[in-house]
Amino acid sequence: MEGRTEIDIIILSYAKNEELQLITQHCLSSLMISEDETKIKFNVIVMESEKSLAPFQYEQTETIYPEEEFGYHRFMNLGIANSSSKYICLCNNDIRFHPKWATELLKAFSRYHDLSSVSPFCSRHHPKMGFEYNNGIYEGYRIRYEVAGWCLFLKRDVLRITGKLDENYQFWCADNDYANTLDVLGIRHALVSSSVVDHLENRTIDMRTDDHNRAITSNEFFYLEKKWNMRLGGGWVCA
Repeated sequence: MEGRTEIDIIILSYAKNEELQLITQHCLSSLMISEDETKIKFNVIVMESEKSLAPFQYEQTETIYPEEEFGYHRFMNLGIANSSSKYICLCNNDIRFHPKWATELLKAFSRYHDLSSVSPFCSRHHPKMGFEYNNGIYEGYRIRYEVAGWCLFLKRDVLRITGKLDENYQFWCADNDYANTLDVLGIRHALVSSSVVDHLENRTIDMRTDDHNRAITSNEFFYLEKKWNMRLGGGWVCA
């Protein structure tokens, strides 16, 4: 269909059991009914960490089982390399897309021409942080405030300026690094309060053991601090 806007959706999944697989499937189901397919086309890539599922393909997606060891940014970069549209959306799998979420983000890009990166509003989280639904855009680089790391929507041209996502982050602090990179380079980011994508608060992470959580976070806060203290000095960390 001519005239449709194409958006590459990259979703990370870890379906090591039936419950976790359902989380990914519910995410995808909400995505597929969220927009008018005559106006917006989603090109969905699922980066699936559970290799035992291969060659299973989630419906209406390209499901990739990377050979590489898991890393949040590493898998996102692989997904990005397999995509080509003007717009990219980087997502956790534990989210639910509301109707017209992408339409509202595209409207923000159209209205604010120098806006290059956005996050949608979470109706479960953002009101507690002082944001109001459908109250314009909120510019800034604070984690879990303006920057919702579970859903980042950006123009592909951003990556020509920033380069690939820093693959030293296996999981934690990836959103901090993204936010700091945008801030330092003067790339405008905002929370778009008319677009709603709800985050189910780390459902995938909660299924992992405490020992596993400790293992994947062992070096990342140290690396983040070392990298950005050199650039910004004290007080740089996005809250």
